[in-house]
Amino acid sequence: MLILKNVTLAQLSPALLVEHQDIAIEGTEIKAVGEDLSAIYPNASIRDMHNKLVMPGIVCSHNHFYSGLARGILANIKPCPDFISTLKNLWWRLDRALDEESLYYSGLICSIEAVRSGCTAVIDHHASPNYIKGSLDTLRRGFIKVGLRGMTCFETTDRNQGLKELQAGVEENIAFANQIDSAKRKGAEPYLVEAHIGAHAPFTVPDAGLSMLAEAMQSTGRGLHIHAAEDLYDVSFSHDKYSLDLMERLDKFNLINEKTLIAHGLYLSDRDVEIINHHNAFLVHNARSNMNNHVGYNHKLPQYRNLALGTDGIGSDMWEELRFAFFKHRDAGGPMWPDSFARFLQNGNVLLERNFNARFGQIAAGYKADLTICDYDAPTPLVADNIAGHIAFGLGASSVNSVMVNGALVYDNREFAFDVDAIYREARKVSKQLWQRMDALP
Repeated sequence: MLILKNVTLAQLSPALLVEHQDIAIEGTEIKAVGEDLSAIYPNASIRDMHNKLVMPGIVCSHNHFYSGLARGILANIKPCPDFISTLKNLWWRLDRALDEESLYYSGLICSIEAVRSGCTAVIDHHASPNYIKGSLDTLRRGFIKVGLRGMTCFETTDRNQGLKELQAGVEENIAFANQIDSAKRKGAEPYLVEAHIGAHAPFTVPDAGLSMLAEAMQSTGRGLHIHAAEDLYDVSFSHDKYSLDLMERLDKFNLINEKTLIAHGLYLSDRDVEIINHHNAFLVHNARSNMNNHVGYNHKLPQYRNLALGTDGIGSDMWEELRFAFFKHRDAGGPMWPDSFARFLQNGNVLLERNFNARFGQIAAGYKADLTICDYDAPTPLVADNIAGHIAFGLGASSVNSVMVNGALVYDNREFAFDVDAIYREARKVSKQLWQRMDALP
């Protein structure tokens, strides 16, 4: 047993702040919280935290770890005047250029930087059309190496090779989910990575593909992770080809349930929102990505029953994501304040609970010991009622001192237990090769 002694507990939703507390951790879970726990557990190891701020783990609820080697990209990218051309000229060329080595280092770098930013978990959405079989396990190895909790899935699509490619994507999702189930039964390693059934977006998945996805969800017990209405094109395509709103079409194939994760949703109809809410599914808002892609703003955020925050591949700094989400909302004339966005950030833990069959998101007995630990010398009073304000205007990734995942300190006093510099050196070499392969593609 380990006791983190003398911490300041900070929870986002429900808001809570309590000073001079101890946290007793046994195995992967929190055993007890209170004062002077060493008197109750005299044989426990003690670590004095000197009143550091300890929060339930931060979750990035939608990301793309395959984009980790795209930063500062020097490949020849044609002009991208709209969203679809951005996909075709940049991202769909990058994902076709990925091989096992580049994907591994991309995922590994993203895992490292997620933890450095204070994330205990990331929900990933993957694409590599020329390296499908085994790609999700390659990403899983990066999660395990760093000690990051997460989920991943393959972005099923027909955009390159039609139904053949679509079938391969579905098979990879099923195989990975089965692999996770087998590993859980054997208990050979920490249970850190789970599976979704992935799909790119409705406009690149025909009805035959939606049927395959429904069968995959039923056979594995997993939920769907898909982009929808990131741009108006997706909505127009659905109206033109299927005479249905996007969620109506997905619901027709029984693809929406409490494990379903819909990314973006900028142009979903009121009826679509009702369908998502009716099935208790989640929308994940990605403010910085929407701004970067110039796709517009989602004015319906207050209408959603379940809303979480993601980055859509722009790193994993969720402090920054919360700020941008709040500031953009205010700029658009929205009614919500920082406490709402703190709740949305907290909701990433609800997604973990639904998929890992465990309790996340509170510092209390019986909850997973996934903790974000910060150095923060507040210049003004810090109390439960203003935690969200301190995050929106003060706390950030630079405040992160340590990160605990599944009861293990995977990032301890701003240090990992492995050679990070060597990984970054190799990643720089691999990224150059990746960019060269992009330029060789038609």
